[in-house]
Amino acid sequence: MDLVPALQEPLKKVLGPATAKVMAEHLGLHTVGDLLHHYPRRYEERGQLTHLADLPMDEHVTVVAQVADARLHTFASSKAPRGKGQRLEVTITDGSGRLQLVFFGNGVHKPHKELLPGTRAMFAGKVSVFNRRLQLAHPAYELLRGDTEGEETVESWAGALIPLYPATAKLESWKLAKAIQTVLPSAQEAVDPLPDSLREGRGLVSLPEALLKIHRPHTKADIEDARARLKWDEAFVLQVALARRRHAETQLPAVPRKPGPDGLLTAFDDRLPFTLTDGQQRVSREIFDDLATDHPMHRLLQGEVGSGKTLVALRAMLAVVDSGGQAVMLAPTEVLAQQHHRSVVEMMGELAEGGMLGGAEHATKVVLLTGSMGAAARRHALLDLATGEAGIVIGTHVLIEDKVQFHDLGLVVVDEQHRFGVEQRDALRGKGKQPPHLLVMTATPIPRTVAMTVFGDLETSVLDQLPAGRSPIASHVVPAADKPHFLARAWERVREEVSNGHQAYVVCPRIGDEDDDPKKGAKKKAAQGEPPEGDAEKRPPLAVLDVAEQLAKGPLQGLKVEVLHGRMQPDDKDAVMRRFAAGETDVLVATTVIEVGVNVPNATAMVIMDADRFGVSQLHQLRGRVGRGSAPGLCLLVSEMPEASAARQRLNAVASTRDGFELSRIDLEQRREGDVLGQAQSGARTSLRVLAVIEDEEIIAEARQEAAAVVAADPELTGLPGLRTALEALLDDEREQYLEKG
Repeated sequence: MDLVPALQEPLKKVLGPATAKVMAEHLGLHTVGDLLHHYPRRYEERGQLTHLADLPMDEHVTVVAQVADARLHTFASSKAPRGKGQRLEVTITDGSGRLQLVFFGNGVHKPHKELLPGTRAMFAGKVSVFNRRLQLAHPAYELLRGDTEGEETVESWAGALIPLYPATAKLESWKLAKAIQTVLPSAQEAVDPLPDSLREGRGLVSLPEALLKIHRPHTKADIEDARARLKWDEAFVLQVALARRRHAETQLPAVPRKPGPDGLLTAFDDRLPFTLTDGQQRVSREIFDDLATDHPMHRLLQGEVGSGKTLVALRAMLAVVDSGGQAVMLAPTEVLAQQHHRSVVEMMGELAEGGMLGGAEHATKVVLLTGSMGAAARRHALLDLATGEAGIVIGTHVLIEDKVQFHDLGLVVVDEQHRFGVEQRDALRGKGKQPPHLLVMTATPIPRTVAMTVFGDLETSVLDQLPAGRSPIASHVVPAADKPHFLARAWERVREEVSNGHQAYVVCPRIGDEDDDPKKGAKKKAAQGEPPEGDAEKRPPLAVLDVAEQLAKGPLQGLKVEVLHGRMQPDDKDAVMRRFAAGETDVLVATTVIEVGVNVPNATAMVIMDADRFGVSQLHQLRGRVGRGSAPGLCLLVSEMPEASAARQRLNAVASTRDGFELSRIDLEQRREGDVLGQAQSGARTSLRVLAVIEDEEIIAEARQEAAAVVAADPELTGLPGLRTALEALLDDEREQYLEKG
């Protein structure tokens, strides 16, 4: 079939090499099709003016406004000592607010002639503040003339509605609009990816019509029609890609893994000192049902921090060992791999001593494999894997290396999925004689739609109960700049917890050694509650090494304070964690290396410095490190951001709810979804332009159903050439991203 040559035409042929180069470098647009899919961010009505009142700082904006006033000033400067320097100040207004434009030097002549009071124009530039007022310095502008003069300008901005495009300093919105007008006739040749029955059944306009309406709408209804249609495209094509992936997985053979009646799993369950929660039992049943089938399990296990995911995963691993296979757990960091290894060995007791004196009858060997192991220990571990002596293997991404061979790999458990790409999952799966079963665990609660979009190739299980004996965590915001005495009180609270026999974490955003210090030698006094020089935004984030030193000499003098961060040697890290876990250290000052998997039930307090520098979900993760025993937990979020700032609103949200799913929703609404999607699965980020994962939950759910039906009926999509083309374009993006990440 002919692959839509008009839409694949390179932009340099159509728009010329100079413009095409800027589009490719700054906006990632290479073909006519790319440009047609570069949609307006919003629209201005020619009869109305925009909101100057709420312009974002430091962002490149396009506004439509009227000149209220223009004044030319002369001044003396080093370049023009005789007072010949010229500055043009133009005030524009839109009814909601005023904005100052400034032009200097030789750049004043043209705007001085053209920007007369009463003139209307589009202005583009970066918003900055000068003398406490918002301004645009040297903005680019395009005059909007009356209907009699410049008919063509009016026409090119689609009559009543002016599309404003995501633009860059090198390419203003109206230049993009003109380029799009040039290629718009090609939209007629766009091949529709949606099956006719689906489109007609849902009353959606055709793709050529949608492209025309989004770029040249005559009414707001046009924009609605176009967006509704284009959202469906994005949701449906992405869901078809995921449905095909799921379908391909079901075609793969796998060895069914059923636990024996009186094997390792039974022995393990018998020695558990507590009963499983209903949630753990339900999720375990779902997993065991999957493991018993003859095609590979692909399951995502989501659970709040401390909901007992590791226990559920361990039971799945034991079931596989029972059936004669091996199970591997992949952790994102060495600290976490060591931690998992320790806790698995503790939970299993003599069942983890296979082949050793004193090992139980059904015992197996639990082996750790990380990059920093000595050569001899590593050789030994690799041998245990290859011979099958080790039933359970826990390690970091070194497990993916070529020289790692398994005897019979039956199950792969991936911890904290967002640290691993799909390609790494696949590499590890390739280690089995037949594809092993896959269980992905995450402690970051993921709203249902994100799970459907990002992890759409996995079935989902959710653990939403906390095990008995877990204590509630109280969280409070500590406004260090407004109320320094609150910070002093925070350190008193830490001392109180320690005097009651407990321990505390202090978390900082930065390490503070030479390598990552933006201002070497700049001593931070914030730990003592002294205001930093400049505001909280300007100074570098607080650092572990500085804060630990200040606390040990100041508010926490006399307590045993230690530091932990990612650049320490693995043995040193392990030693620090062991001392903390054993209760020998009172306060651990650390970076986010403690975010996942560190389990010290005696730690009851956490103080997070510069909390506004962390994401909502990350704060929730960190907070989950305290209150893991029977004593209640306390989390203090220290920030110097002003009360009204968005950062403080975020912190208030974290302090006010303990529901991780609610917080992840807030997190998503506040960040661009691309951040979240891009973290988890390459390809998803680039493909979503109009689809909003949170708002468009219904479309995504319906698209998933439709996609599953289409793929079940025609897995190769032979009857849907347009959909195949769209899919190839999406997967090309994805492959490209793999290479970039490589």
